[in-house]
This record gives sequence, C-alpha cells and structure tokens, in this order.
Amino acid sequence: MVEIFQNIRKIYKFKIPCGELVNYIEFYSQSNSDCSFQGMRNEFSPVKMFPSWTPTFYINLGAPYYIDLKDSRFYVKKGEDVLILRNGDVTRHKLPTDNIFTVKFNPGGMETILGFNQVSIIDQVINLTQILPSELLRKIKQSISFEERVELIESYLLEIFVKRGDQDHYINIVNNCIGEYRASGMQLNTSKVAERMFITSKTINRYFNRVIGASPKSYFSILRGRNALTGFINDKENFIPMSYGYYDLSHFHKDIVNFTGQRLTKHL
Repeated sequence: MVEIFQNIRKIYKFKIPCGELVNYIEFYSQSNSDCSFQGMRNEFSPVKMFPSWTPTFYINLGAPYYIDLKDSRFYVKKGEDVLILRNGDVTRHKLPTDNIFTVKFNPGGMETILGFNQVSIIDQVINLTQILPSELLRKIKQSISFEERVELIESYLLEIFVKRGDQDHYINIVNNCIGEYRASGMQLNTSKVAERMFITSKTINRYFNRVIGASPKSYFSILRGRNALTGFINDKENFIPMSYGYYDLSHFHKDIVNFTGQRLTKHL
C-alpha cells in the first residue's frame, strides 16, 4: 500500500489538537479497532509513507511490527514506543492486530512544544522514553478510550508548551515562511518567500536547515507535491495543477514521479 494513492486514513480515528497547539500538531490518531474495519485493515500491509519532515510519536498499544527507514529495518517490540522524523520514505509493516496511538507534529512543532530539535533525529528511530515520561506512556497504554488518550497527551504537551513561553526566533521565521508559501497557493519560489519576509535567501536557507533539517526549496517541493497529489486523488476530474504552482499537468506528473517513484497513469 502506498500512502496518498490509497487512503490509509480510513482505518484510523483522528482528532485535531486544541487551539493553543493546532499550529504545532497536525493530528492525534489511533488504529480503529471496530470489528467493521478488520477486513479493511488486512489490505494495508505494508504501508509506504512519503517524506514530510513531520516528527511523529508511535505509541504501541498492540503487536510488534517492523519499520523500514532508508536502508535499515527496525523491529519495534510489543509495548515499545518510538519517534521518527519521516525525512525520507518510511515503510511500516502492519499487521491486522496493530493498535497504534499517534501524535504527528508539524515541522518544528516538537521543538516549539518540547524544546527537542528534530534535526538531531534524521534517519533514526528513537525510543520515546527519551522524550516523554514513562508514567505518561504507561497511563496512555491503559484500557481507556482514544479520547482519553488524547486528553492525557494533550494536557501534558499543553502544560510544557505554556511553561516554555515564547517561541524561538528561528521557529517563528520558518513558520511564517511556510504560512506565506501556503497563502500564495504554493506559487512562490524560495527567493520570493524570503523577499516577502524581509530576509535574504541565505538566511531563509540557514533557518530552514536549523529548524526542519531541509532547505526551503526541498521542503516546499514536498509540501506542494503532497498537497497536489492528495487533491488529484480526491477529485481527478476537477484537478487543476496550476492551483498548486505547476505549469501544467506534465509538470505535475514529472514531479510526482520524482516524489513517489510511481506514474499517475497507474491510478487513473
């Protein structure tokens, strides 16, 4: 199964974070254990996920599984919880017995809330006990509902966020640059974004590499590709590549092949 081309979201429950954290956390999710989803879950193994530069907590409530990261395979034991950055292609080998609670941060969001810079975990699988208290992880794994798990982790993250106070200057600038790029309909190149933020191209590159671990050009390309491909899959007939900053359909198709390794004609 390939992320975006096939809608993996339909086998998960999702919740959007509270207003104070919504700029830094994309979502909370958990495997849907409802019996009506069991047959559907069998279809999704393995799951190939594309780069997004989003730090992600995987709290394991179920069986062990494998994660392929770059050229390495990692075995995640039952009860073991991990953090990965998703800076490259990641494949998670799922089982029908999977039950995983997930916290997916926006780029730079983990550092804003927890003070942990994501650049330090490029190409790594980190044991989550290095980031979160063991007691919190134990409580999340108790026989409670998805909503209760969200409340537990969100209360903890919100408390830490409030104590940390103002954002780091670098993170502020990077978040504003990403917001400017999105607001333009993903039409601007790096130099134009820098110009609108009243900084130099050298500065915007330094800030993105400091906060995200990638150049603004690389990150904007991934952001545009993910959004455009999602739009294409959701509504092929009304898809307009120019709405995402592409010159035409051919330009979009070439970018998606580079991004995913797959041709769009396979999914028409």
